Amino acid sequence: MPSEHSAYVSDTAPWRGALRPARSWLHSDAPALSLNGDWRFRLSPTAAVAEDFAAAGFDDDGWEGIPVPAHWVLEGDGAWGRPIYTNIQFPFPIDPPHVPDENPTGDYRRRFGLPDGWSDAERVLLRFDGVESLFKVWVNGVEIGSASGSRLAHEFDVTSAVRPGEDNVVAVRVHQWSAASYLEDQDQWWLPGIFRDVTLLARPAGGIEDVWLRTGYDDGRGRIEAEITADPSAFPVTLRIPELGVEQVWRTASDVAPVEVAAVRPWSAEQPRLYDATVSSAAETVTLRVGFRTVEIRGDRFLVNGRRVVFHGMNRHEAHPERGRVFDEAHAREDLARMKRFNVNAIRTSHYPPHPRLLDLADELGFWVVLECDLETHGFDNDGDWTGNPTDDPAWRAACLDRIERTVERDKNHPGVVMWSLGNEAGTGVNLAAMAAWTHARDPERPVHYEGDYTGDYTDVYSRMYATVPEAEQIGTDGSDAPLLGCTPAQGARQRTKPFLLCEYAHAMGNGPGALDQYEELVHRHPRLHGGFVWEWRDHGILARTADGTPYHAYGGDFGEVVHDGNFVMDGMVLSDDVPTPGLHEFKAVVQPIRFAFDGDRLAVTNLRHSADTSDLAFRWRVEHDGTVVASGDLEVAPVAAGESARVPLPAVPVAPDAETWLTVEAVLAAATAWAPAGHEVATAQQDRSVRRPVPAGRRRTGWLPDEGTFALGIAEFTGGSLTRLAGRAVTGPRLELFRAPTDNDEGTSDRLEGSDDALPEVSSAQLWRRDGLDRLTTRRIAVARTADALRTVDRVSAANSALSVTVESVWSVEDGELELRVEIEPARGWRTVWPRIGVRFELPDGTGPVDGADWFGLGPHESYPDSLRAARTGRFSADVGDLAAGYARPQETGHRSGLRRLTLTSGGTEVLHLTALPDTRGRRPGFTLARHTPQQLARAAHPHELPESATSHLIIDAAQHGLGSRACGPDVWPEFALRPEARTLRLRITGADPHAG
Repeated sequence: MPSEHSAYVSDTAPWRGALRPARSWLHSDAPALSLNGDWRFRLSPTAAVAEDFAAAGFDDDGWEGIPVPAHWVLEGDGAWGRPIYTNIQFPFPIDPPHVPDENPTGDYRRRFGLPDGWSDAERVLLRFDGVESLFKVWVNGVEIGSASGSRLAHEFDVTSAVRPGEDNVVAVRVHQWSAASYLEDQDQWWLPGIFRDVTLLARPAGGIEDVWLRTGYDDGRGRIEAEITADPSAFPVTLRIPELGVEQVWRTASDVAPVEVAAVRPWSAEQPRLYDATVSSAAETVTLRVGFRTVEIRGDRFLVNGRRVVFHGMNRHEAHPERGRVFDEAHAREDLARMKRFNVNAIRTSHYPPHPRLLDLADELGFWVVLECDLETHGFDNDGDWTGNPTDDPAWRAACLDRIERTVERDKNHPGVVMWSLGNEAGTGVNLAAMAAWTHARDPERPVHYEGDYTGDYTDVYSRMYATVPEAEQIGTDGSDAPLLGCTPAQGARQRTKPFLLCEYAHAMGNGPGALDQYEELVHRHPRLHGGFVWEWRDHGILARTADGTPYHAYGGDFGEVVHDGNFVMDGMVLSDDVPTPGLHEFKAVVQPIRFAFDGDRLAVTNLRHSADTSDLAFRWRVEHDGTVVASGDLEVAPVAAGESARVPLPAVPVAPDAETWLTVEAVLAAATAWAPAGHEVATAQQDRSVRRPVPAGRRRTGWLPDEGTFALGIAEFTGGSLTRLAGRAVTGPRLELFRAPTDNDEGTSDRLEGSDDALPEVSSAQLWRRDGLDRLTTRRIAVARTADALRTVDRVSAANSALSVTVESVWSVEDGELELRVEIEPARGWRTVWPRIGVRFELPDGTGPVDGADWFGLGPHESYPDSLRAARTGRFSADVGDLAAGYARPQETGHRSGLRRLTLTSGGTEVLHLTALPDTRGRRPGFTLARHTPQQLARAAHPHELPESATSHLIIDAAQHGLGSRACGPDVWPEFALRPEARTLRLRITGADPHAG
C-alpha cells in the first residue's frame, strides 16, 4: 500500500483545501502585506518527514535562512541540491502519477504580524504566485490546503487561522517532484522552491473580487464590456476613465452594461496607447490600464483592429544566471526594451505564464503576446507514441482544466494578450480539447493556439514548429495540395483556411541561426503566413565557478545530473549575461519595419508596420569612400502610412575614382521612447556606387628552379620554402584549414532540407568532418621552387587513414613593389560531404608583442556567414582580438568577417601588418578570422574557461565558409549556402607597418 506521503505527492488533483477561485491579478488599494524576505528553511531528502514543523510553537532556530522568493538549489552553496536541466527527458522514472521516494522536500517557516485593522476584513487570503512543484500550507498549525501548478497563482482563505498581533506563523512544505511534474516537462531547468511573491491580502466587506474590462475598437470608437465579480453589497460600482471623460455607475450586478466611448486611440504593439481606469466600490478601488483593440480571425487572416498582424516574435522563458526564474522588474524592463530595440514585436510566453508584472510591462512597451499555459508532457513522446500521456487520460482532466483556467483568469485584462495557448509539446488528446472548449466559452474574442493540434480539431490558428522554408511556402500557397504533417487531405485543406504561424523556428543555439531572411520573405509573399517566434530569446546559463574561482555559465551536465540534455539550454538570441548575439543583430536587420529600395536617383521607402506611420522616424543618409564618411545629411520623407510606400529623391553622391563609394540610408527614432534614445537605428540599407576597377592580373613566371634554402622576398623570410617572418615578425603559414570548431548547428542531427544530398540520418555534419579527418590534416611537401622574385611551394594535404586529399599551390612574389601571396586550393576526387571552410591559417606568436587587434575594411561590424549577412554592412571597423569572437557558452566557430578588402593587424594599438585581399576571377571576396585559439582547440573545449592560455594569434583567411542553418533543432544549411569541396583561389597583398619596409 502506498504511504500517506507517496499518495499525497502522486495525487493528480490540482489542489486541496481552502483554495479560492482563480481571478485577475489586480492592483487594489485594499490592504496587503508582502511576506517576501527571510524565511527559516530545512531540506529533507524525502517527502516522508514529520509535520510537527507546522505548529506555531515549533523551534526552528536550528534551521537555516533562505530568501523568498528563491530557488533552494540556487541558494546554500550547493548544500541544498543542484539544478537539473532536461529538454525532453524526465529526471525521474516515468511511472505516472508516481515519483520516487527520494523526493527533495523543503520546509519553510515565517513569523508575521497581522496589521492593525485587519480584524475588520471579511476575508484574509494568502497568495502564492509561483511554487515548484507541489506545496502544502499551514497557518498557526492549521492545515489550509495544497496546490500544484508551478507557474500559476493560488490564493488560500486563511481567515479562520490568522489571529491579531505578531504571533502568527506560516509554514509551507514544497516537494521538488509530484504528479504535477509530469505536466511540467518544459525545456528548462528544474528549479524547486517558492520562487515568486508571497502576499497576505485583506479582503474588505463590499470589496471587488474580480474585474474584467473587455475592450473593442472600431474606426475611432471604443467599447468596454465589464464583468464585475462582487457581493451584491459592493454595489454601486463605478468605472472611471478620466482622460476619456468616462464615469459609469452600475447600481447592481445586473445593471452592468457595455460602455461606448466616442473617440479613443487604439492599442497596438507599435502604439501601445493605454488609459488609466478605476473600478470602485465604497470599500475598494481597483486600478487598471485599458487598451482598446479588437482581435479577430477573418478567413485566413489574423487581425487586430482590422489589420493583419505579422509576428516578429521571440519565445521567452524566465531565466537569469543567478536568480533563475525569480522576477526582477528592472531586469525584465530592460529585457523587453532590448527586444524593442532589436525590432521584436511579439512574445510567446514559453511555456507558462510569466510573472504577472511582465505582462504589465508588455502592455506598456508594446508587444503582441501569445500567453501559454503551464503545460508540457514532452517526456511521454517515446518514438512518437505518447503512451500514458496525461493530456489524453481522463484522470488528469481536472489538472489540465485547472491550469488553463488559472492562466486565463489571471491575465485576461491585458490588451497585449491577443491569443491563448494551451501549452506546448504535450501530444494531443481529450483534455487539450476540453481546455480549448473551456477557453472558447470563457473568452470567445481571443483565438486558441496549440501547435500539437496538427489536424485543427480544437484550435483557431494553424501552428507548426521548425517547418522548412519550402514547407512553409506550401502552407501559404493557394491551391497547394502538398500534404501537411499529420493531416489527411481534407484536414490539410481545412488547416490552409486558417492563419499560419511558426510558434518556434530558427533555433538560435550557438552561432546561428541562418536563413532568417528566407522565412521573412515568405511572410510578404503569402498573407496567410503571419510570421513566428524564434526559439528562443536568451541562454539559460547558470553562473557557476570553477575550483579556482573562475566564473562561467553552466549548462546541463555541469551539476552532476544523472540525465541531462547538455548545452541545449543555451539556445538564445541573447547570451546569459545579456549580451546580444550576432544572430540577434541579423534578426533585427531581417525584420526591420521600414524597407528601402534604390531606384536610380530616387529611394523607395516602404512602411511594413501594422498601424503606425513613419512620423516618429527621421531619415538620414551618408556617403563613404573606403569606409570614411565624406558627405551626410537628412532625407525629407513625409509620413508614410502603414502598408504604404513613398519615393523620395536621393542626394547627389560624390563618387571616388580610386576608392569604393557606398551610400547608406537609415531610419532612426526622431525622439526618445521608453525603450530607446533619439537617434536609435530602426532600419538601414546600403547601395554600392563604386566605379568598377580592374583587379591586378597575376604575372605568369617561368624558369622555376628547385631551392629549399633560406630566402628573403620583400618583407618575407623563408626557410626550406616555409614562411618564418613577415616585416621582422615571426609568422608561419599559410597552412590549409578546412575545419571549423563545429557550431551547435553543425553538431545537430535534426531533419535535413529537401534537396540536400549529404543527408545521413542521425549523423551530423561535424561527425562527417571528423570522419574525413578535417580536424587533423597533415601536409606533405611535394615541391619547392623559386625565381629571382618569387617562391612556389606545392603541398599535398590529407588525414591519417584517408585517401582523400587536397593539393595546395602557394606562390609568393613581389608585385608592384608589394609582397603578394596566391594560394590555389584543388581537392582531389572522392570528397562526399560539405566542407566547413576553405582557407589558410597563419600563426603569429608573441615574439615582439602580441597581435591583439584588427582594423578592416569589409563587412562588419559583427560576424557574418553566407546565410547570415543581412546585418552586415560595408565599412571600416576595428576590434580587439577578444571582441571579434562571440561569447558562446560552448566554444565553437565564431568571429568570421566576410567581404574583406583590407586588414590591418595591430599590437598594443600599433599597426604591424597590412593585408589587401583581392577578389577572385568571379568577384568573390574572402573573409577573415583572428583568434587566440585554433579551430581544433576550440572544438576540444566544453566551456570557455577550458581553453588554454595563448599568446599566439591565429589568422585565417577564408576563400569560403559553410552556412549556419539551424540544424541543432531545425533545417540544415540551405543548399545555396552549403560549401561543396571545390577549387578556390586566394590572393593577398601584404605590407609591413612601414609601407617601405623590406
